[in-house]
Amino acid sequence: MMNNDQLTQEILRLKREKNAVILGHYYQRHEIQAISDYVGDSLALAQEAQRAEADVIVFCGVHFMAETAKILNPQRQVLLPDLAASCSLAESCRAEDFARFKAEHPDHMVISYINCSAEIKALSDLICTSGNAEQLVRSLPPDQKIIFAPDKNLGGYINRVTGRDMLLWNGVCTVHDAMQAEAILNLKQQHPDAPVVAHPECNPALLAVADFIGSTQAMLRYIAQSASRQIIVATETGILYQMHRLCPDKEFLTLRDDKSCACDDCAYMKLNTLEKLYLCLRDGQPEITMEPAMIEAAARPIVRMLDLSRQLGLIK
Repeated sequence: MMNNDQLTQEILRLKREKNAVILGHYYQRHEIQAISDYVGDSLALAQEAQRAEADVIVFCGVHFMAETAKILNPQRQVLLPDLAASCSLAESCRAEDFARFKAEHPDHMVISYINCSAEIKALSDLICTSGNAEQLVRSLPPDQKIIFAPDKNLGGYINRVTGRDMLLWNGVCTVHDAMQAEAILNLKQQHPDAPVVAHPECNPALLAVADFIGSTQAMLRYIAQSASRQIIVATETGILYQMHRLCPDKEFLTLRDDKSCACDDCAYMKLNTLEKLYLCLRDGQPEITMEPAMIEAAARPIVRMLDLSRQLGLIK
């Protein structure tokens, strides 16, 4: 059994030998983020996957993210260190159930959060992320009827800030949805000068007590610009690694600091380890494979998202 330093050296060696790129999500274990070639949120990783030139893409995240990388790079090998790294939000929206729901509202356009399966993407007209959802929705005609899936919390937040009345699929991220406003208020009482930053996947009660609501990337921009020395963070704890790197002089308080809640870790995200990353590079598996027809159908709304995001000046 190799230690972490030995695993790191072997991973770097195999990466060179196989011309591989390692993409890591902000919610991954700290040691995974440290070895990744690129660390980002869903939109940034979708972009990076689209322009990747490596022969092998190793996606350290959850299954739908690796699927997205394969959809955008059908000719490349895409590996996921642990195939069991699923997503509670993606699992809350099964394709057969959603297809029936969509059929009941044939006059509605379907916008799906990128945190969904390839099958749901294929049933969608446009994909969004937490970082661009508001701007994409605002860009559509006011009378356009919309189904928003699968996250009712993100969809509800977008409804509130845009004044839309999108029809919401009843799905949630169990990690974000379980975070309680009461726990945040307890921390706020102890640290009254600390602003609260929250991800829009959190429930409405928690978002109501937040000082800033945004994607993981937007949170990083906020904490870098904030004059506050203490900040209360309501999202998955993997983001703390980047927050500490960006602002080492600041203190970040999470729900684990309030003894009434220890709900801010995603077990799925933490399934990927250095050892599993090493083994998947060594063995070339687990590999993400998809039928060409599914890749083509799922790619259309993702490419539309990227093209529209460029038109709106959200990405280059």
